[in-house]
Amino acid sequence: MKNFIKNPSDINRIEYWAATTMFVFSIFFLVSSSVDIQDWRYDTATFKEAQQHYSYFNNYFLPVLVRYITFYGSYLLLTFVIVPPLTRKQNIAVNIILTVIIFYLISVVLAITDTWLRGYLFSTYSEDALYAKVFQESAIFSFWLLMMFALYNIIKYLAIYLLGNSDLIEAKYRVITRDGIYAFIVWMIGLFLLLMGQADSEVVVVLAVCPLAGIFLYCYAMYFLLPGSQRAAKPFRNYLKQFFWIAALSSLPIFAVILIVVPRHNDELSIITAIFNLGFQILFTAPLAWYVYKHRVKVDYEIKGLQTALGRSTADLNFLRSQINPHFLFNILNTLYGTSLQEKAERTSEGIQKLGDMMRFMLHENLQEKISLNREIEYLNNYITLQSLRTQASPEITISTEIEDHVGILQIAPMLLIPFVENAFKHGISLKEKSIIRISLVTKDKTLYFDISNSMHDKPANDPEKDNNGIGLANVQQRLRLMYPSRHELSIRESGKEFFVHLTIQLD
Repeated sequence: MKNFIKNPSDINRIEYWAATTMFVFSIFFLVSSSVDIQDWRYDTATFKEAQQHYSYFNNYFLPVLVRYITFYGSYLLLTFVIVPPLTRKQNIAVNIILTVIIFYLISVVLAITDTWLRGYLFSTYSEDALYAKVFQESAIFSFWLLMMFALYNIIKYLAIYLLGNSDLIEAKYRVITRDGIYAFIVWMIGLFLLLMGQADSEVVVVLAVCPLAGIFLYCYAMYFLLPGSQRAAKPFRNYLKQFFWIAALSSLPIFAVILIVVPRHNDELSIITAIFNLGFQILFTAPLAWYVYKHRVKVDYEIKGLQTALGRSTADLNFLRSQINPHFLFNILNTLYGTSLQEKAERTSEGIQKLGDMMRFMLHENLQEKISLNREIEYLNNYITLQSLRTQASPEITISTEIEDHVGILQIAPMLLIPFVENAFKHGISLKEKSIIRISLVTKDKTLYFDISNSMHDKPANDPEKDNNGIGLANVQQRLRLMYPSRHELSIRESGKEFFVHLTIQLD
């Protein structure tokens, strides 16, 4: 909404097409009415009684058509040529002169067309008297149209300002709520439509003061009455009692305003309006404010709960990462240490290079929310290579990998796959028995398919990790639930001799 308000071209486009649509429909209905022979007799009797010649096209169609064109053209000139520079305080004198010219143009067009539309008056007035009458009435009506146009622009620019700065206004004046701003704009539009429709003054006054009082009472209730009443034993009853007295007091200035503004029947109208205002505020404004306030409190409570849960999840996620990272580093360092004792320095240097790449990964990418899947695969391959350094000399150990090399621009949470591989090497390798590890990773349509299986071996009775399955798999399962809810499927199966993991993730 704010982006729309801050872009004047969007508002101008709506104004242009709204005016054009109304103009086109007006012309359409005017032309379609001329097809009906019954409409040709419009005002025929009046002209006949005045013994004046009547022509449908001269005394109705053409004058009305000229008026429509004049109104449409004047609106476009005022809206898109004159008013914008006036709001920017540019060429003020020139635009005021143009406005005066348009005023005289509308007055003349209305007067001339009126002499044709009401040509029957020539039998009642002299020619000079009739011209004086229609030109005076046309000038008054033209002035009224310009006043309505000025009021329209005041409402438009005030609404743009209020909507564009609603947050600042609400922050500076706490009693003014955003709902109150919206209601005030609707009230201005409704009042403008009543004036344009030339409704009775009594109706305009009543429908102007009661909703406006309701807006002020709504804001007052939201800021003062409702927060205070929540501490009472019976909040709604306490709130309604306070609201009743405030609404009753608001009826007094309404009573006085109508006495002053409305000249006729002001006593009766003032009493009726004051009673109507009290009933309107009690039956409509009070329940509405209560409902909106309770709903807002509920939403704020839910948001705070979500923020708390999000903070807890983030803390848990960071804690899980801090647990996983040292676990990998210590395993890799142990592998490098064993390799350096068994083999020559070339293999050790290769392992150290892989370790350097992995440590850079853990210091940089591992701290990000999402990384490239290619980087995760690179880390995975480095880990497998390091583990293979200590197992490649044993013919009883088979490590089979089918890992897709190029996976496009897919993103994944870092260190999400390595715990499964680490678990396979930890529990699937035995230097005394035949051991097999199979790893497969492919992607299809933004979905990752990851499968890993390993042989299982009985641990010695004196193995300190015999009953310790580690935290790696539990951590990665929790990370999957936090980061890919309803977007992953994890299946873990275990037989007496084999451990199998199947994981699918819908990636970004």
